[in-house]
Order: sequence, then C-alpha cells, then structure tokens
Amino acid sequence: MTEPSGDSKPKRPVVVPAVALVAVTAIGITALLGGLEERPDPAPPQLAVGKTLDQGQFETEFVESKVTLVKAENAYSKDKRYLDVVFKVTNKTDETVRVGSPPDAQNGGSGFGSSLLKMTPQIKTPYGPDLYAVSKDVQSSQLQPDVPTTVVARYEMAGSAQPPSKVTLDVGTFENLENPLTGNTFWTLTTEEGYLDKAETKEVAATVTLPVKAEGAS
Repeated sequence: MTEPSGDSKPKRPVVVPAVALVAVTAIGITALLGGLEERPDPAPPQLAVGKTLDQGQFETEFVESKVTLVKAENAYSKDKRYLDVVFKVTNKTDETVRVGSPPDAQNGGSGFGSSLLKMTPQIKTPYGPDLYAVSKDVQSSQLQPDVPTTVVARYEMAGSAQPPSKVTLDVGTFENLENPLTGNTFWTLTTEEGYLDKAETKEVAATVTLPVKAEGAS
C-alpha cells in the first residue's frame, strides 16, 4: 500500500473580502445595464435661412433677420432701430388664429409666438418684442387658414447698442390633444414630460441660426 504523501495537510480556503465581492457584483451589473452614464438626448436639428419647419399647427419658413431703422415722424420724436426676425407662417388649421406673443419671464406666451422658446443673444426690451403679421403693408394680429403670411418679431434696440452678428432661435412644435371629458381637441406646445406633468419642459424641435443683415442691406 502506498503511503500518503507528506503534503497531505489540507489547504486553507481563500477568503475574499465582502467589499470586493460587492464591488465585482456592482461592476458586473453596471456593465450589463450599459454603464451608469446616461446617454444625452440627440441635439435638435440645426436649421438656417430659407429652411422650413413643420410645427404641427403651423408650417414656418425662417426668412431672415435684419436691422431696421424707423425715422422719427416729427421733431418731437426720435429715430428708432429694431432687430427684426422675419418668418413666413402658414396656419394649417381650418380656423383663424392669433399671432400671439413669445414667452417671457412672466408667462409662456400665446399663439404662434409661444413656439419661439428662446433667442440667443437676448435683446432686452421693457415689454418684450412686438409680434405681428403683415399683409399688403397692413399689420394684423391674425393668421388666416392656409394663407402663407409674413410674421415679424420686432425687438427695439436701446440707444447706440450694436446688433449681434447672428441670432439663434430655439423653436418648438404643437400637438393636437383631446380633452377626455369633452372630446374637444386643442393645440398645445409639445413637451418632453407630457402636458399633465407639473415639471414639464417645452421640447425644442429645431435650433435656427440667422445672420443679422446690417441696416440698409438688401
């Protein structure tokens, strides 16, 4: 009979610290789930002069941005300079709607204007920009159904302030929702969390960059 070898002493088990096991497990789960870092949402489309955006309720062409000088009407008034952002807007609904106003620190704006979420750089004016439609040199606050209409967002420039070389607009879109209690539908700005969420933020559908034409440029 063969004698057992002299190295018959049982080997001590290898002790792995619990912290190391937890770390390894966490790394495995993290790898399985694709990592802890969240992937950022893709940037909205970048649009330029002449491009068109389907906003749901409207179809909008971004025409230009320019500096406009309005001469004083009499000796008691002064010349004024404005930065004008010009759109061609088609109301795609069957009803006449208001041009509205862009959002500001106090409210979320209204009508077509509410979709002009942000302009960079900001042109600070006491009461915000004037937003109006122009048809045959007549200003209006309305957009008729299915009629491409020039819309101007006019920002008054203070004193001798220099205009920016370009402006960038964050623009939203509208979605048609139904009231479950009445069955009536209504247009509202598209949001990222849903229109019933108190923490909702307006969805930027496109970022539009327009060079600012100098005063008197054609």
